[in-house]
Amino acid sequence: MSKNEVNIRNKRAKFEYHLLETFTAGIQLGGTEIKSIRNGKASILEAYCVFVNGEVFIRNMHVTEYENASFYNHKPRSDRKLLLNRKEIDKIEKFLKVKGNTLIPLKMFLSDKGWIKLDIACAQGKKLHDKRQDLKEKDDKRDMDRAMKR
Repeated sequence: MSKNEVNIRNKRAKFEYHLLETFTAGIQLGGTEIKSIRNGKASILEAYCVFVNGEVFIRNMHVTEYENASFYNHKPRSDRKLLLNRKEIDKIEKFLKVKGNTLIPLKMFLSDKGWIKLDIACAQGKKLHDKRQDLKEKDDKRDMDRAMKR
């Protein structure tokens, strides 16, 4: 079995949110889900995390159905449980009680042991003027790098 590199990112996260604190969590997956993710057929672009009954779940993460599976296949957008320790869950619960705070996935990757892990971040949504400021800083940095290169 060859080692597949899984590197699925949420590219819009840093543009849409102020990232405050990050956690690394495992995901509870079924057999066809893990095979599909190892093939790179997953997306966390529209996903977010919720707190339900003392557990954290990722919602709206799309994992394409595994093409070689028979009648037993997974649902593409079902909720999947995140595996965190109790201190992290308590910290996340306290953070999510404040209005305007959310928990978003940043990156899905394959750990050294072969497990699929998910980097999640406690975040607050940016306003329109914050997004404009970020774009302006990015353009200024690009112009400075061009000038330094010449």
